[in-house]
Amino acid sequence: MKIIFAGTPTFAAYALEALIAAGHEVALVLTQPDRPAGRGMKLKVSAVKLLAKKYELTLLQPHLLNQPGIHGQLTTIGVDVMVVAAYGLILPTTVLSIPRFGCLNIHASLLPHWRGAAPIQRAILAGERETGITIMQMDQGLDTGAILMQQSIPIVHNDTTKTLCEKLTILGAHCIVEVLKLLSNEKLIATPQNETNASYAPKLKKKEADINWRLSAEKISRCVRAFNPHPGAHSKIHGFSLKIFQTRVTASTTGNPGEILSTGQEGIAVACGTGTLMLEVVQKPGGQKLGAMQFLSGYSLEPGDRFTVPE
Repeated sequence: MKIIFAGTPTFAAYALEALIAAGHEVALVLTQPDRPAGRGMKLKVSAVKLLAKKYELTLLQPHLLNQPGIHGQLTTIGVDVMVVAAYGLILPTTVLSIPRFGCLNIHASLLPHWRGAAPIQRAILAGERETGITIMQMDQGLDTGAILMQQSIPIVHNDTTKTLCEKLTILGAHCIVEVLKLLSNEKLIATPQNETNASYAPKLKKKEADINWRLSAEKISRCVRAFNPHPGAHSKIHGFSLKIFQTRVTASTTGNPGEILSTGQEGIAVACGTGTLMLEVVQKPGGQKLGAMQFLSGYSLEPGDRFTVPE
């Protein structure tokens, strides 16, 4: 098939490479403009842009798709389908109708659950036991289009946003290749979403990563996993903010929420609203991620010390 591909991060780049490997003609690639990032605020090139350059594909980086001239450029190509994966820009209605078979989206949840910007993180935060990939026929709504294919995977107890995203990246690439195969053979069946089961996954707010020790150890553990790798769940102690990247829920021990109960080879035990959380991998500002014992060898935390509890 002749394709326009729209995407930005690694999640999208993996799907683009799978489509190229499957023999589809990628007539145009759309990705977000380069933007300043990191401490040096140097322009960051998207994973999709790097891949497009590797394969010498035609590339556009518009700030908006309703800019003058963009519609004309997309229309004159005459493509069969547009594939969209974590693009980051809204597709105007005029664009949705350009390809012969419309626009297909690779979404990292089992729609209608977790529509929106942060489906992986929200699934972990909610304690879901499975997630997956949905290939959807795009319409004017937010992830509301008909379902063309779904495949699920379990969310295991130690999955983080990083590990789950890696699994879904591979699954998404596989699914879109299969969907285009079925589409070319006119064997796809579109199933409308059940609106009564819809849930939304709004973009994460930085304040959500500030650990509330009044919550249960299980819920805080989910928070740590959901904010790994970015921005990292964190809590203040001794005047600085300690990021926490790996924990383990242990048996309940008496203590005030946020109070350090013990430190040792197993980690830093902290009392929660219910249960105890063992901190296993942490990071000081400007430092590296360290195992608890390695961190404690260079910085003193004692039983009775207490992390700040948000109001």
